[in-house]
Amino acid sequence: MEEWRLIDLGDAEPLIAQTFYEAVAYAVDRGLAPNTIIFVRPASPYVCIGYHQELEREVDVEYCRERGLPIIRRSQGGGAVYLDSNQLFYQIIGSERSEVIPFGVKELFERLLQPIVYTYRRLGVQAEFKPVNDIVVQGRKISGNGAGKIGSSTVLVGNIILDLDYESMARVLKVPSEKFRDKMAQSMREWVTSLKKELGSVPPLEQIKEILVEAFEKNLGIKLVKGCATSEEREIWEKEVKPRHLSYEWLYQPESRHQSLRAVKVKGGVNIVEVDYKAQKLIRITLEVVEGRIRDLLISGDFFMIPEEALPKLEEMLKGATLQREVLTKKIQEFYSRYRVQTPNVAPEDFVEALMKAASELF
Repeated sequence: MEEWRLIDLGDAEPLIAQTFYEAVAYAVDRGLAPNTIIFVRPASPYVCIGYHQELEREVDVEYCRERGLPIIRRSQGGGAVYLDSNQLFYQIIGSERSEVIPFGVKELFERLLQPIVYTYRRLGVQAEFKPVNDIVVQGRKISGNGAGKIGSSTVLVGNIILDLDYESMARVLKVPSEKFRDKMAQSMREWVTSLKKELGSVPPLEQIKEILVEAFEKNLGIKLVKGCATSEEREIWEKEVKPRHLSYEWLYQPESRHQSLRAVKVKGGVNIVEVDYKAQKLIRITLEVVEGRIRDLLISGDFFMIPEEALPKLEEMLKGATLQREVLTKKIQEFYSRYRVQTPNVAPEDFVEALMKAASELF
């Protein structure tokens, strides 16, 4: 039986709640810390965007600034969300050498989310695991989850949803009209739920944590030992993680990769096109094409890609390619193979289709 550390950070300010697990993951990777599970609850509201999303296309930045809502880009994919103290986070950080941690992302979610399903059921909510990474109650989402790699550490993060502020969830997002926002809020009420909505009240937080501990030990076959963050982990957070997350380059990293796409002057033989392609997740392609070949491109969206930092390599591999299906298919398949990429809910063919949709806008 593996022995894992349990850290309870209590209520923490948003940046710590959202990012401290990264410092732990670096420590685990460097052999400075054991496999760890963290419990933490945000002390105040903030907005969190997915690793591959373009900030100002997804979030009403001005509204967030006016309300003093921090915006934090997480290290995993997925969509933009409003988060507050009505969520209890669990953050699982394990070495790839652990027998608890499967390599495949689908298998990872299926195994590590078993304790969360168990916890909801112990609380009286008939939750079920819905592949790839959701937990639902009669089709309504009651837990959001993401996963990634930090060095040799595997990370899975998610939340127990205690209650939901549907109006704030809809208000922070960039939408085409207020009518659309109203429809979005109504859709959220129908398809996203919480412990309060299901049970009529929120169970005591300590009770939820106790059941989570029992669930992780029983379902994963591990022993959790209460511990605390080490001085090395706090130093890693202060010197490495915190400065990165506070930087403009991190917050605007997809846009910063390809500023030329925003500034280029279109002339004869030069075309700029942008398309959204909806597979199970959104893929957005911004494409600069010169004489039928890709000169530059930006790929963004709410998909998950592991390893997360591989996406710029795909963009680089596609530069110079002609917009022909067989050419694009070969390059994208090579990318998946070379970098051992996994994209749950998105197939390599989806990126091909997104590019072909862009091509159809040009020719």
